[in-house]
Amino acid sequence: MFSSLANGNSYEEYKITSDWLQAHTKVRPVVAIVCGSGLGGLAKMIEDPVILKYKDIPNFPQSTVHGHAGQLVFGTLQGKQCVCMQGRFHLYEGYSVQKITLPIRVFKLMGVQTLILTNAAGGLSPGYRVGDFMVIKDHINIPGIAGNNPLVGPNDERFGIRFPCMSDAYDSKLRQLAHEVGEELGFSDFLKEGVYFVLGGPSFETIAECRMLHSMGADAVGMSTVHEVIVARHCGMRCFALSLISNQAVMDYTSLEKANHEEVLETGQRRAAQMEQLVSTMVSRLE
Repeated sequence: MFSSLANGNSYEEYKITSDWLQAHTKVRPVVAIVCGSGLGGLAKMIEDPVILKYKDIPNFPQSTVHGHAGQLVFGTLQGKQCVCMQGRFHLYEGYSVQKITLPIRVFKLMGVQTLILTNAAGGLSPGYRVGDFMVIKDHINIPGIAGNNPLVGPNDERFGIRFPCMSDAYDSKLRQLAHEVGEELGFSDFLKEGVYFVLGGPSFETIAECRMLHSMGADAVGMSTVHEVIVARHCGMRCFALSLISNQAVMDYTSLEKANHEEVLETGQRRAAQMEQLVSTMVSRLE
């Protein structure tokens, strides 16, 4: 009997997608990189790229967000075979949480061992500035607490165990490597570490919500990444995630500032080269 995941794909369907990709590229990635809003330039660093559009890949959803190219780029980065997602999927696009994490399970079947994720996030901590990088050390998953977790439904043991641990979701060695590389590159002044709070979106947070999130221990807030990390950890991958603080969350009722997606993309463009340098150097030192 075929096993299936609630509102998602069966193992056999993931296998169909994986087999199709392996038939269209000779690359067998050990590293997967997921690019956030305005941060898809990492894919341009990949040597001998093979580009496959999401619309052509069996069972793949489509990226609908401005700033997300909507394609996989296979090739070599710093001597490592890798695949880069230029554009991810979000709950606010109308997909189920199982559907937006489909690529992660496909990558597992292709042999990926390390998942690196980037995102654009709103800064909640008063010490954060627009343009800072935040190494994610932990997350708070409100959709998951409310029952919208990508692992809901029958568990397929071929991917992972029923109750995976999340206290080590963000690999400590990879986080330490990021700080070491950041110091070498002269990024220490804007390289932070903190807790990421995921919401469903697409509306930005109210002032009251921002105050609540910060009081709960969050340093930054966004609309992605966490669901992918949960599935990757379920599959046994090690994870590293990096937020670009692309806007400062509005915490004061007298402020005239307003969060907007254009600011997110503009900040991404300014900091993109440095983030690419940090991530590519980390990849070169992966075991």
